Amino acid sequence: MKINFYTFTMGDVDDVEIYAAQPIYEWQQTDHGRWVMENAHDLTYHTMPDEAMYGHRIVIRGEITDPRKVTEYYLRWPT
Repeated sequence: MKINFYTFTMGDVDDVEIYAAQPIYEWQQTDHGRWVMENAHDLTYHTMPDEAMYGHRIVIRGEITDPRKVTEYYLRWPT
């Protein structure tokens, strides 16, 4: 099951990958990020324009195949 694990916005920057690296790293150090890094696979991040903020929206996405882990994820971090 594909899940959007984390979403954040940033202003209008020249190089999105460089400026997105720090917030992604900081998220990976949280309980949420560590759990996702251990239990999910095929993690990717996607950047898209954020017209409301005139910047960028970054979404970290991945897949969890074990139904028990999916249930655990949504119990720990309800959306």
